[in-house]
Amino acid sequence: MKNKILLGGILVGLGAASYGILTTFVKLAYSEGYSIYEVTFSQMLVGFACLLILNFFYKGNTKKKAPEKASKKNILHLILAGTSLGLTSTFYYLAVQYVSVSIGIVLLMQSVWMGVVFNSILTKEKPSFLKILAVILILTGTVLATNILFDKVTISPLGILFGLLAALSYTVTIYTSNTVAKHLPAITRSKWMMLGGLVIVTLISIPYLNKSFNWEVFAKWGPILALFGTILPPLLMTQGMPKINVGLGVIITSIELPVAVTAAYLLLNENVIFLQWIGIILILAAIVVMNSRKLQQ
Repeated sequence: MKNKILLGGILVGLGAASYGILTTFVKLAYSEGYSIYEVTFSQMLVGFACLLILNFFYKGNTKKKAPEKASKKNILHLILAGTSLGLTSTFYYLAVQYVSVSIGIVLLMQSVWMGVVFNSILTKEKPSFLKILAVILILTGTVLATNILFDKVTISPLGILFGLLAALSYTVTIYTSNTVAKHLPAITRSKWMMLGGLVIVTLISIPYLNKSFNWEVFAKWGPILALFGTILPPLLMTQGMPKINVGLGVIITSIELPVAVTAAYLLLNENVIFLQWIGIILILAAIVVMNSRKLQQ
C-alpha cells in the first residue's frame, strides 16, 4: 500500500515538474527569435498528433472490456472545454514575454483562489474558514513573490493582465477537466480537449501562418514543448492520481511552482531574492491548508 502511494506521488510530482519547467523552454525559444504564435501552434499541433498516436495504441492494447467510445455530444463538449486550454497557453506565454518566469508562474497560481471563488458561485455556498485563510495566504504570498512592494523595477501591467487571464482560463480548464465526460478514458478526453486547444490557437495564429512564420520551430522546439506541456503531464498524472487521495494529489502538483522558479534561476539566470521565496512558501502553505481535510481522508 505504501509503495503504491509512493509510486503515485512520484508520478504526480514528475507530471507537475514537467509543467513547471515548460515555461523556461518557452523563454529559451523566445530568446532564439521564435514568436508566441510559433511556440504555441507548434506545441499544440505536435502534442495533438502524439495524443492521437497514443490513443490509437491505447485502444489496440486494451485486453479487457473495450473502453467506452465518445459520443458526438461528448466530443463537442470536450473540444469546447479544450478551448480554455489553448487560451491558458496563449495568455501564459504572452505574460512571460513581459514578466519573468518566476512572476508568471506566481500569477498563474492565482487559479487556486479563483477556483475557490468559482466553486462558491456555482454551488452558492460560502467558502470554509480554511479556504478563506488559504486565499489570504495566497494573496499575501503573491505580493511577496512578485516583489511589487520593494522592487524598483515596475512590473509590466500587460504582463500582470495576461498572467491573470491565464489563471482565469486555467481555472476553467481545471473545472471542465473534472466535470466533462468523466466516464471516458483520460487519454481520450485529453485528445479531444487538446483538439479544442489546437483550434483556438490556430484561429489566433492564422494571421501569422504565412511567409513570416518560422516552420523550423517544429523541429527544434515543438517536440520539447509538446513533451513537457502536452504529453508527460496528463499521462503521469492520470497514472498517479488514482494511487493517492485528492488532497495529497493537489499538494504534490503545487511542486510546479518551485520547479518553475528554480529552473528559471538556473537556466535563465533570473534573480530570485529571499523575500520572493518566502512568498512562494506562503502560496504552497495555502495549498496545503486548503487541502488538509482531504489529506486526512
